[in-house]
Amino acid sequence: MKAARILFVCLGNICRSPAAEAIFLKIAEKYKLPVDVDSAGTSAWHEGEKADARMRRHAKERGYNITSVSRKVQSSDFDDFDMIIAMDDNNYYDLKSMAQTLEHEEKIYRMSNFFSHKVYDYIPDPYYGGDAGFELVIDLLEKGSNGLVDHLKNN
Repeated sequence: MKAARILFVCLGNICRSPAAEAIFLKIAEKYKLPVDVDSAGTSAWHEGEKADARMRRHAKERGYNITSVSRKVQSSDFDDFDMIIAMDDNNYYDLKSMAQTLEHEEKIYRMSNFFSHKVYDYIPDPYYGGDAGFELVIDLLEKGSNGLVDHLKNN
């Protein structure tokens, strides 16, 4: 089986998408699903920075190690990845506007597409909130990651 190449995308690539990358990778490994994952942001505001220290701390407490460094989505990502997964509608529509072909557009998904039960229709940005926001994001990313694993195994 060929490894699925997946790019997770949020605004600044310091909270949600690096967490999605680490969480999905660990869950995929548990199921022995071959994947190649990365994360990026629709903005370059934090390019070259580590993920937010609060997100790294909360993730580590749950057994996830976030090691990615922020980068901006590149046009080549649309050729390099099989799936590009947005954390919210703003990210989704920003990605759609970056896509240069219909084939590129068809690679773009919302993380909430992979929830088995839709409690949220997006992954909220925890940046300006407290600890509960980071915990919620991790909970939602675990649900979405499990759904994404099911999607990949069945398609």
